[in-house]
Amino acid sequence: MSPESLLRPMIGRSDELLTLVGLVGLTSDDDSASGAVVISGDAGVGKSRLLAELHHRAHDADWRVLLGHCLDFGDSALPYLPFTEIFGRLATEFGELADSVARAHPAVRRLMPGRRTSNDTQPTTSEPMDRADLFESVHATLAALAVDAPVLVLIEDLHWADQSTRDLLSFLFSRRFDGPVRLVATYRSDDLHRRHPLRASVAEWSRLPGVARLQLDPLSEGHVRSLVAALHPAPLPESAIHTIVARAEGNAFFTEELVVATDRSSRGGRSLPDDLADLLLLRLDSLDEHSRQALRAASVAGRRVSHQLLSRVAGLSAGDLDRAIRTAVDSNVLLAVGVDGYAFRHALLAEAVYDDLLPGERTRLHRAYTVALSDPAVTSTAAEVARHARASHDLETAVRASIEAGDEAMSVAGPDEAAHHYQVAMEMVADPQRGGLDLGPAEVVTLSIKAADAVAAAGQPLRAVQLLRDQVAQPSAGLLDEDRARLLLALASAAVLTDNDLDVLVTTAEALSLVASDPPSALRARLLAIAARAYAARGRDEESVNTANEALALGRQLRLPEVIADATTTMTRLDERNGDPQASRKALADIVSKARADHDVASELRGLHNLGGVYYESGQVAEAHASYVEAYSRTVELGRPWAPYGLDARLLAGLTSYVAGDWDDAARTLDVTGEAPPAPAEAALASVAIQIAAGRGDVTALDRVPGQQPWWDRDGMLSVLSGGALIDLHGDRGDLCAALTAHDHVLEVILDLWQSRYFLARIRLGALVLGQLATRAVTSGEAERAELTARGAELGADAEETLARGLRRFKLVGPEGLAWASRGRAEIRRLRWTGGVGDSDQDALVSAWEETVEAFETFGHVFETARSQARLAAVLRAAGRTAQARQVIATARASAQRLGAGPLLAELRGLGAAAPRGDSRSRRGDRLTAREHEILALVASGRSNGDIASQLFISTKTVSVHVSNILAKLGAAGRTEAAALARRDGLLG
Repeated sequence: MSPESLLRPMIGRSDELLTLVGLVGLTSDDDSASGAVVISGDAGVGKSRLLAELHHRAHDADWRVLLGHCLDFGDSALPYLPFTEIFGRLATEFGELADSVARAHPAVRRLMPGRRTSNDTQPTTSEPMDRADLFESVHATLAALAVDAPVLVLIEDLHWADQSTRDLLSFLFSRRFDGPVRLVATYRSDDLHRRHPLRASVAEWSRLPGVARLQLDPLSEGHVRSLVAALHPAPLPESAIHTIVARAEGNAFFTEELVVATDRSSRGGRSLPDDLADLLLLRLDSLDEHSRQALRAASVAGRRVSHQLLSRVAGLSAGDLDRAIRTAVDSNVLLAVGVDGYAFRHALLAEAVYDDLLPGERTRLHRAYTVALSDPAVTSTAAEVARHARASHDLETAVRASIEAGDEAMSVAGPDEAAHHYQVAMEMVADPQRGGLDLGPAEVVTLSIKAADAVAAAGQPLRAVQLLRDQVAQPSAGLLDEDRARLLLALASAAVLTDNDLDVLVTTAEALSLVASDPPSALRARLLAIAARAYAARGRDEESVNTANEALALGRQLRLPEVIADATTTMTRLDERNGDPQASRKALADIVSKARADHDVASELRGLHNLGGVYYESGQVAEAHASYVEAYSRTVELGRPWAPYGLDARLLAGLTSYVAGDWDDAARTLDVTGEAPPAPAEAALASVAIQIAAGRGDVTALDRVPGQQPWWDRDGMLSVLSGGALIDLHGDRGDLCAALTAHDHVLEVILDLWQSRYFLARIRLGALVLGQLATRAVTSGEAERAELTARGAELGADAEETLARGLRRFKLVGPEGLAWASRGRAEIRRLRWTGGVGDSDQDALVSAWEETVEAFETFGHVFETARSQARLAAVLRAAGRTAQARQVIATARASAQRLGAGPLLAELRGLGAAAPRGDSRSRRGDRLTAREHEILALVASGRSNGDIASQLFISTKTVSVHVSNILAKLGAAGRTEAAALARRDGLLG
């Protein structure tokens, strides 16, 4: 990089350089220096030049500088490319140091070029890199390098970075180093369109502590003039300078090219072109044909190319190539980089040369690169081969290389890149113009399964199902029964993990019909295990047990530990369903332990996920949380944080923290700052996060709903979770209509996804709506109260029917279900009480809320316990048990304050006098007692004396006396005037 710093003076960037030097702590040992700096600016504005100067200064200060570039490989992304370059240089230039680092942290060997070539034996997708180990090893390696000298890591052109590189940078940016390690990265801000994948990453990085942003703006007119003078010491006409300044628009690279072009034009060359590409190509006009030929060949490789590779594709003799390159270097078109490579002085120049190639010329050069890169003597990657093969229309090579590139990406925990490579291969295979492409039907099935696995691992499980469904629907001519069964197994396995309209039982039945029972086979065993899961999901327990036993017998006979674990897990969940959760917990713990011993990751994850579910349904929230955290952590280690089980475990870890009352931990768990989650995964986590927002009264969460709800509607659990939060968010702000709409929308979604109106979570949703109805009834008129109580009766009946059906299906309903059932019944009583249509059995009302509080305490739901306590306190106070009410209020308030539950705190404040002590808004109100304030509020809402008597558990005659006293104290002639005075003077709270 340093040679570039000598090309032209750095003008107009002294302030930015001073800032950058300070941010990385280059001139001091200041611990406050930023761990990372992200530099942005338009193409050609001077980012590389600024980095070159920083590189030069750091080198002079005896820092160890590590440089990596992201390259524009189009559809052939190679995971961790800049880090491969960094560790490759380390291995080349500091061999002993690299060997020492690799011995201490073996995972980094996967990032060294010698371990990533297409000519090496590739790890299979069944041997994935432990992503957490890789990330930790990179972090530890950089820390180890900083023991002897400060380390400066420079990453250029992040706008071309692959997903895995962005994830690794997010990890490094968010983890502090004990020693002096600084990271600086650049990207083109003009490339970041609204859908650019880097856009979200940059936004998240900006919020990380220790990450600074530096924006390079265009140079001022004065600085451009100074740059022109430095580049062209001989005087130029003012008209020429004016033209340069106007056209450069503050861009340093454009300025340089315009100066060169102006000089040539003044000496009889071509006049200045209007087009930027033509301007950049002017520099090539003065070069000889061999130099132009070498540059055209180099542009096809991208911005950088090795001498070894260029010598094979340029079509020049060794001597001619050396002279051509020397001319290009002397003309400031190419730079020598590393020990065996060249780079265009600027990426824009490489792009201009490439874009100027004729179609046939471009195809021939890509074909030459394909041949050269396929030679075992040339260091290359499968992704590079695939890119050139596709561009040269060599589909057979492109398909093979794309599959190999996908395998390689999976081996280093890059599912996003792997998914892309596999799907590109599938597109080429499906192309009717592919001619004699040599890929048999069985290989196409294997490719489809690999693609679906990578897509799911990248956080797109529904797309994985669709991809396999599409493949199943293709004509199966020439496909063996066994291969179609493999494809159907993959489809059923993917579909059983998501909500979709595929009938998994029909799918597995077809597959089983294609696989003979004799001789026994692993394929049939796996199909039976999936079928057992599908039967269990349908509530067909007897068939599930029988099928699982058959799978279990085959698994034992054929020694298939993953099948044994799968079938056993299904049966243990049935044990829980049939009333024996203790046996289920023990069996699942054994499954997890055995899976770990067998290195059966899939069974381990499913076991942990189900173990968490059994704990949760038993009311052991802390134990459930621990299981979910363990499962999620394991998927992070494997580089599959967004895959099924990984994402679900993270979501449920957040949910269990929310239930346990640790909302801050839940928020941390659900926070995706510094990450780049797929849209469905981000929406899934948001379905839990919005519950925290609802509890805290953060109505701004509603602004994010339109972008998330389409994903919620594709997953029943997400719809249920978010729906409950929307009921409270709308209801607590007084929009009962929106709250009811949210409730009804969830029922419609679940009916569509699950083909059922009766699901246990409906009890919870109904109870939340009932709570909003009961609160509204306090201030409603007679007609509206009648409507509210009628709707409440419907909700109550639906909840009881749901519970009855649940008890018929499950012999045991867990503490959570029982708590919400109790809450629903208590809310029905509260609604009838506040609506003035119930009886005056205050003891029954108090008992209902006492039972609800106890039920939520048993389950361990901190917030709902406190909310139930607030409503218990209200009925205790109305029943005249004020001392007990105060104690309950104090307990609920303590929880609400710790949680920051604004709406609940407001509800608790409402249980005090309507006009607090010290309120001087009305001296009339000062003379009212607490009971009279309470009755005045009910009078103002239009209640009759009989209604008030029923709600407050006192006689009608007592109410009449209180009303007379109120009228006298307020000086009101009647109830209507008293209500008006109360509203005017703020006596209604």
